[in-house]
Formats: sequence, C-alpha cells, structure tokens
Amino acid sequence: MPERGIERSEPKYRIEALAKGLRILSLFSTGRPRLRVKDIVDQVGYPMPTVFRLVATLEEEGYLQRTADGAVQPGMAAVSLGFAALQGLELVRVAEPLLQQLADETGESVNLGVLEGDQVRVLARAQGKPTSLAANVHPGSCVPAVYSSMGKILLASLEPEVLGKQISAKSFAAEWGPNAVRTLPALRRQLATARADGYFVQQEEAIPGLSSLAAPIRESGGAVIAALNIAVPASRYDRESIITTFRAPVLRTCLAVSHRLGG
Repeated sequence: MPERGIERSEPKYRIEALAKGLRILSLFSTGRPRLRVKDIVDQVGYPMPTVFRLVATLEEEGYLQRTADGAVQPGMAAVSLGFAALQGLELVRVAEPLLQQLADETGESVNLGVLEGDQVRVLARAQGKPTSLAANVHPGSCVPAVYSSMGKILLASLEPEVLGKQISAKSFAAEWGPNAVRTLPALRRQLATARADGYFVQQEEAIPGLSSLAAPIRESGGAVIAALNIAVPASRYDRESIITTFRAPVLRTCLAVSHRLGG
C-alpha cells in the first residue's frame, strides 16, 4: 500500500506523438480517401509544422503515400495492417476455405464483401484461373455498391428508408462499366429482382468486360451480413449461361457459409 501522506499517481504510458499520428490515420475513410496537409491541420487542430513532420514520418514508414496532386492517402503499410485485421474476422475465417473450393470447382474468381455506406468492401478473394479483368479488386478494396452484384444483394436487404439515406446521387457519379445503372429508380428495380430471385446477375456494370453472379450470406436470425459473388468474362458468358452454370454452386456455397455462421 502507498505510504500515508504520499500521493502516488498511476504511471502514464501515453506517447503523444504516436497518438497524434494515429489520429491523422483515423481521418481517412471511404468517403475521404485522400487529404491535403491543410485539410489535416483543419481537422486535428495541430500546428502546420507538427502536421508536416507527422505526415512526413508516416510517409517514410509507408503508412501514407503522396498522390499526383500532392495530397496524401493511406500507404501499403496501412493497407497491409488493415488486411491483417480483416483476416482475423470470423466471417473471413469461416468463408475462405469455401470460397477457394468454389474457385477451384469453377475456375473463376470468387469474392466476399460487406456493405460500408454506399460501397462494398471486399474482405476475401479466391482466385480461379488467372485473369486480368478484375486485377484491381483485392481484399481491402472498395467498389460502388450500386454497380456491384454483391452491392445489389446487400442493398436489397435494406429497408426502403435506409436505402434512401444510404444511396444518393453521388453514389452514381463514378465512371464504371458501360451498363452501369445511373438512377435510384432503376436501382430499385434491380433490387426488387434480387429480392425475388435470391441472387443477382450484373453484366459489365462494375468493370468493363466482367460479369458476375452474387448471393447473400446470412447470420443467425436470417439477416444478410455479407455477399459472395463469382466473376466471369462477359465475352464467354451471357446472362442465361451465367445462371445455368454458376447459380447452383454459388447458392450452395453461400448456404454453407451461412450455416457455419449459425444462419
């Protein structure tokens, strides 16, 4: 016990510079993927020289990287750290072997994703035969939900009022595939189809030359928590052949993942 009359305080292990650097990293998000140093100063309230030194250190260590316009964005060290955390998720742990089985069975690439705002975050990917069509899709990356087959499945599970808050005109602003849906009414029609069928086929909406079929993964109680899709070259498969070839194995895999999660 401490001696009477002597006040002892708990030791403080906080490293202020580290805390400031972590706060800067926490500013980045799907809606705010890159920032200028001045933007960071405005957000955190630190003096410009302090922010400049912190950003330079994070850049040197690979946690930030410069963009062509002089802004900064999360670097590969931050992405790798985030990916390591994703790998630890129960959903990913349960799903990965089944994704790989499906990829081996079909020879095509299989993706697992969850909804983040109006984006789909890819959590896991199993590669089938090598293809360059989806080379920019990898664990940790995001695609607009309104263009993705996984996104259609995930958005279809939302209540109408939630969908209206989550999807705006800005959600359709990016340039993606030639058949990308462009309006909320058109999207709502697609979501109605996804709910009725229990799966969704998109053809060259997310990526030119790429089609996919997605279905939901459910947890205990039936709520949709993720989606799985299989991506195929549009030149080899039309809509009917996608459904005929891939619907059954995709639905079977989604059911197996759901069962392992208690769904």
